Amino acid sequence: MEQDYILLQELTRRVQGAANIEAYREAMAALTQALQFDYFALAHHVDPRTAGEHTVHLHNYPAHWADYYARHALGICDPVHRASHFAPGGFPWARIGDYIDLTARDLHMLRLGASQGVGDGFTIPIRLEGEMPGSCTFAMRPGRPLDSAWLAFAEIAGRFAFDGARRLMGRQELRLPMLGRILTRCQRECLLWAFRGKSDWEISQILKVTEGTVKRHILNACARYRVNKRIMLLAPTLLDGTFSITEIYGYRDTSFGT
Repeated sequence: MEQDYILLQELTRRVQGAANIEAYREAMAALTQALQFDYFALAHHVDPRTAGEHTVHLHNYPAHWADYYARHALGICDPVHRASHFAPGGFPWARIGDYIDLTARDLHMLRLGASQGVGDGFTIPIRLEGEMPGSCTFAMRPGRPLDSAWLAFAEIAGRFAFDGARRLMGRQELRLPMLGRILTRCQRECLLWAFRGKSDWEISQILKVTEGTVKRHILNACARYRVNKRIMLLAPTLLDGTFSITEIYGYRDTSFGT
């Protein structure tokens, strides 16, 4: 086992330090095999048909399945991707149902993948402030069970591997275009109360400003993120760290007698 660990360290260093995509793919294939898997897939969770050139989308899945997956934009609704948005760490696909409610379409997609050569898998969520979510997945051919002894190694190696892929793709370009403290304090306060379900009038009473001022701050916040509706601000402000889910949904409403 010690020799295996030394090999994994060396292969992980090769993946993270690869000078080009070809070297990265070669090192990643060797790492995948050393971890007792057949396939790897690293991706930002966006539609590759419209994603920028700097997003991560690398794999060695069977070509016919990869082509079908891409043509039908399955990454947008992939249950593995959706589960990774909730899982606290790496998870075997058998536990997808612990994190999301599997629909008939989800089950069909998993069965379809198995019929095309991709059986069980282990996925490591990748979440970085100000960046679109992603994941590193190691998968097996159908009929090959996961070896739990390797999963801890896979989780560590997968995170280093994704970092190496980001570097090759131009990591600075992966940041959200409006990343940073782009909201003023007043805009942030108004928007936070709006996300908590308060009307503009209620926000004005809480912050002791006019209702018109509240409307103006929220409109200016929309302009800064280049959207035209306040509800469209929720996702980007969570992604770039302006707000946290706990800050919004962990709030206990005791105002106005409710």
